[in-house]
Amino acid sequence: MTSPFLQVPAEQWVASNELAFAVRDSFPVSPGHTLVVTRRLVAGWFDATRDEQIAIIDLIPEVKRRLDAELHPDGYNVGVNIGVAAGQSVMHLHVHVIPRFAGDVAHARGGVRHVIPFHGAYPPPAKR
Repeated sequence: MTSPFLQVPAEQWVASNELAFAVRDSFPVSPGHTLVVTRRLVAGWFDATRDEQIAIIDLIPEVKRRLDAELHPDGYNVGVNIGVAAGQSVMHLHVHVIPRFAGDVAHARGGVRHVIPFHGAYPPPAKR
């Protein structure tokens, strides 16, 4: 098994540590969309060792700091797709760090709930 992430030269990494590295997504959903990837080829989050999971978690704030300095986003979505049914298209663990900008979608409320149609726009809280 091979991974396109392992073909990315280290010079293109935006951050790294002993067990993981971060690269810009080749098909970004927003400017700065970055992937944090394990150096070892493992399919998903639950296949990674605890140390690999921690290495990924440790890189996320570093990626955020760099994106904040470069792009000044208004928010972030951070997430991982695990398995084909969840939308994973490359079977190598990668966590998405997606900068969000005010007005980039008409209705941001619900965030990642929008991955399943009609589940993002849940009812507003009851008025008191």
